[in-house]
Amino acid sequence: MTNQTRTVQDFLTTRRSFPYKTLTTPAPSRDQLAPLLTAAARVPDHGKLEPWRFIVLTDAALPRLSSLAEQRGAALGIAPDKIVKAAAAFKNAPLIVAVIARPEPSDKVPEIEQLYSAGAVCLSLLNIALASGWGANWLSGWPGHDRTFLADGLNLAAHETVAGFIHIGTPKCAPTDRPRPDINSITDWINT
Repeated sequence: MTNQTRTVQDFLTTRRSFPYKTLTTPAPSRDQLAPLLTAAARVPDHGKLEPWRFIVLTDAALPRLSSLAEQRGAALGIAPDKIVKAAAAFKNAPLIVAVIARPEPSDKVPEIEQLYSAGAVCLSLLNIALASGWGANWLSGWPGHDRTFLADGLNLAAHETVAGFIHIGTPKCAPTDRPRPDINSITDWINT
């Protein structure tokens, strides 16, 4: 095992997302974010379909989406505490990258594989942001599944969905760890 392999393994086995509430400004600038997006786009993409894209949310977009979450939550009859939580996730964010899944018609690549690819983009963006010294978190939540929120807030086409909202900023504090899976209890070996 090389030192570089050991460093990557150490990062991956100790990485920890930062709760979105602990992220503040400054957030990455356009120039700082571009290489993170470039790295995030290097995921398995069978058929080279690029079944995902990015929407970077900053400045006035964040309070606008927070307000829309409040409106849509009320219209949908969502519990008030869940509305407050969803609205705060936008309002208090320094920067959010919405990873948009946009499956393409294909005889060779099933839609599910294209959605997996979009999920891989989310994890890659989260990890490259963390490895670059930023605080980051991957969120979803009900606004990411509400067609009206997606159309009015993000201008998504009918076939597009949110794979994840990746919050990126400067952490106010170090995250605590949480219990991790017992690998032996979730791993089967098939030898025959």
